[in-house]
Formats: sequence, structure tokens, C-alpha cells
Amino acid sequence: MTEDASAVARARPGPGALPLRTPLGAVLVALLGLIALAALVLATRHGSPPALDRAGHDWSLRHRPPGLVTTARAITATGTGVFPYGTAVVAGLIAGRDTRRRLGYAAGALAFLLLAQGVRYVLMELIARPRPPLDDWATHASGFAFPSGHATTSALMAGLLLTALGLRTRGGTGPRPLRSVVATLVVCWAAAVGLSRVLLGVHWATDVLGGWLFATVWIGLGTALIRKALPLPQ
Repeated sequence: MTEDASAVARARPGPGALPLRTPLGAVLVALLGLIALAALVLATRHGSPPALDRAGHDWSLRHRPPGLVTTARAITATGTGVFPYGTAVVAGLIAGRDTRRRLGYAAGALAFLLLAQGVRYVLMELIARPRPPLDDWATHASGFAFPSGHATTSALMAGLLLTALGLRTRGGTGPRPLRSVVATLVVCWAAAVGLSRVLLGVHWATDVLGGWLFATVWIGLGTALIRKALPLPQ
């Protein structure tokens, strides 16, 4: 087998590959996420918050000592402002192996995040779900509740960083243990940002779940495009 053929073989997903490893699988993930998101919208759009939301909100109010609130505020701050957009650029720079590709990936990652935010804002205004009572807030918030902007943004950032790591190490290069550790840390951070919004009392739990589902749809579609254009690693 030639060197080029070996590289192609390494880039192909194996039998145990995750759904996002192929364009069709990524589209399927996006479709399932969209169905789940639509079901969640229908379940929460009218009437009082579901029992899950009320239980999560009440639990958060009873279990947030000052130290935990301070930590949650620090975590939640990483899901808004310039940080997400800077991270998108960094993800693009990580993904590229030369200057041209780095600039192209950085621009693409930034456009991916900006377009996702635009669609999210439209969805948020259309659904117009109220936030929890203002007296329960432990941090500043604005706009409607669903889907959570912080949860959406941090999940999108995690998706961009994981995709960048995949592009950078495609063909099976790079230490797998390190890749696994970085991926785990990124996912845990995104989850922490979303959960901090519930702890701080500015979102219902289903707002955060909606943000994660919206990000899943967007990441699935974006991944499908990338997988179609570029073979990524196992």
C-alpha cells in the first residue's frame, strides 16, 4: 500500500466510528437534535414552567452559598462577550497547518459562530419565553430565556475547539491520551457554563437544554460540511 493510500485509509471512519464521523451521520445528528428541540419548544412555550424547571430552580435557590455563586459568575462570564469570538478565532488558528489555512479556518469559525448567534436571536424573539422571577437572579441577564445564550455559545465553542483538534491531528497523528483529556475538559467546561445559568437563577433548566440542542443542530450541520470537504481522523 502506498503512503497516500495509507493516509486515506487512516482518515476513513472505522466500523465503530461515532455518528459525527461521516457527513450523513452528522446530518442525522442535526436532524435528531432539531426534532428534540422542536419537541422541547412545544412542551415549554405555553403555561407555567414544567415541574423539572421548577424543581431545578428551587433546588438552586437553596444550594448556592456565596462562594459557589462567585465561582458560577466567573464560569458564566466565559460564555459571553468577546471571549467566545476570540475562542472561535483561536480554534481556526489551531486547525490550520499553514498561514493560508489558519486564516481561512479562523474566518470560517467566526462566521459559523456569528451566523448561529443570529439564528438563535431570531428563535429567542419568536418564542419569547420569560425568565425566572427577577428577585431570584444572582447575576445580570437580559432578553428572553429560551434558548439560553450562554449554554448555546459555550456548546458551539466546544464544538469548534473539538473540530479544530480533529483537523489539526487528522490522519491519526498526535497523542490520543492528550486529545482525550483536552476534549473532556472542553465538554466539562461547556456543561459548567450552562449549569451555572440555572444555579444563578437566570434560566430554567429547559432553557439550557434548549441551548445545547440548538448547538447540536448547528454543530451537526457544520460538521457535515467539513466532513464532506475534508477527511478527519478516527
